Amino acid sequence: MDSSLENLIRRLGRLPGLGPRSARRAVLFLLKNRDRLMLPLAQELHDIARTVRPCVDCGNLDTADLCHICRDDRRDKSRICVVEDVGDLWAMERAAVFRGRYHVLGGTLSALDGRGPDDLAIDRLLRRAQAGEVVEIILALSATVDGQTTAHYIAEKLAPSNLDVTRLAHGVPVGGELDYLDDGTLAQALKARAKMN
Repeated sequence: MDSSLENLIRRLGRLPGLGPRSARRAVLFLLKNRDRLMLPLAQELHDIARTVRPCVDCGNLDTADLCHICRDDRRDKSRICVVEDVGDLWAMERAAVFRGRYHVLGGTLSALDGRGPDDLAIDRLLRRAQAGEVVEIILALSATVDGQTTAHYIAEKLAPSNLDVTRLAHGVPVGGELDYLDDGTLAQALKARAKMN
């Protein structure tokens, strides 16, 4: 096989969800559809690599300095939902249940990975929280040790500000069966139980 094809397969194989076999199939499919798929895809990747950048306010990705969410005057400026990365922001938007603003941290605190507060966009969050319009910070971080450590750290930093600091509920997912849940999820669901009347 040609070395340029091998390099392409190897690069595609590094993408999440693609291994070497899937990457090989994708390359073959693209080569069979050069004009219809491969060349337009290459052009779009080139354009996006040159134009998309993080929003200067929240960290979302867009072609403008302020992303479309931060520019939208219909969004609730009093609530900021804090997420680990842009993928989490996109998931929240897909659910279409939150109409406020966002803040992308760029990861979570992790002693094992050597990631401390200075490696995340925490200082920028604190500045945004003190801007005056904000009344609630929603911590939508994963229910991992690192996610919860990050949430506690941010909550402590925001404590003097008198803002409402909330977090997403954890527990039994919609459609989940108790028999298939791990012990930690069941314990958290029991602790976070709510009245029904």
